[in-house]
Amino acid sequence: MTDPSFWDDQDKAQDVIDKNNALKAIVNAFRNLEASIEDMDTTRALLLEEEDQSMKQDLEQSVHDFKDELDQFELQMLLDGPYDANNAIIELHPGAGGTESQDWTNMLLRMYQRYCEQQGFKIEVADYLPGDEAGVKSVTLIIKGHNAYGYLKAEKGVHRLVRISPFDSSGRRHTSFASCDVIPQFNNTEIEIEVNPDDITVDTFRASGAGGQHINKTESAIRITHHPTGIVVNNQNERSQIKNREAAMKTLKSKLYQLKIEEQEQEMAEIRGEQKDIGWGSQIRSYVFHPYAMVKDHRTNEESGKVDAVMDGDIGPFIEAYLRSQMDHKANKIIKE
Repeated sequence: MTDPSFWDDQDKAQDVIDKNNALKAIVNAFRNLEASIEDMDTTRALLLEEEDQSMKQDLEQSVHDFKDELDQFELQMLLDGPYDANNAIIELHPGAGGTESQDWTNMLLRMYQRYCEQQGFKIEVADYLPGDEAGVKSVTLIIKGHNAYGYLKAEKGVHRLVRISPFDSSGRRHTSFASCDVIPQFNNTEIEIEVNPDDITVDTFRASGAGGQHINKTESAIRITHHPTGIVVNNQNERSQIKNREAAMKTLKSKLYQLKIEEQEQEMAEIRGEQKDIGWGSQIRSYVFHPYAMVKDHRTNEESGKVDAVMDGDIGPFIEAYLRSQMDHKANKIIKE
């Protein structure tokens, strides 16, 4: 970083700084744990020489706090995938069911926004298509922050809701589905993808949404269709058509690069996960509001009766359980080999 030419390439320089900061954070956390162990060991030695109830209570609290810190450090170390440190791109889509599923998709959108805010991640709404009566038909979020993809990859799949429908005048119970797709956003320095202009169609349209930055009077929103793969990306977050096009191209390249990785390495299950229909038998998690309150992850059996807290973004336990299950899966695979 002290090299005079370091800032000649802004993107590359920023990538180096981000990686350096991430490594520093890991090392500093480890050293803090080491210092805590030394402090507890010193306190224990004093207690062996002289019984002190107050000091004993302080040590017990220190051990309790240390366990929590160690669990969090271990969780950080689980995020060792090649793209776990990257930003994440989340796409939410409703399943069959019209307004019911669109409203459920909007509830998931709020849940992920709350979770990301709690994690200190920055949220950008790249594309937003409102539902006809309520909810959303589709939404694309760009989540920016260290390990954003590492955490949020646990959310990829179909999410199932069971509740008394607010849209049913008879008060009947309804089941709704929505899908969550999560891919890493690749940095410019990571992507070696050339897009042939003849392979894409670029359309402009007016941004839509509930108001604010998502609606304007000019056709600044961009839709890019990549014909060889059928991939379609939208961006309407910026006021400028040029900036929307740049952002849409970056998302397109991320998707094409991911596709390239899948084809080359034959690891679709680890990078994108299994593709499933948005319907019965394919859900990764069920959110039951009625006749009882329970959220259960079908991959790990992690569950919570605090449905309101989960919908307010408290999905950390589900993500942690998934990451630990993946660690166990990798360990078992190594043992078998």
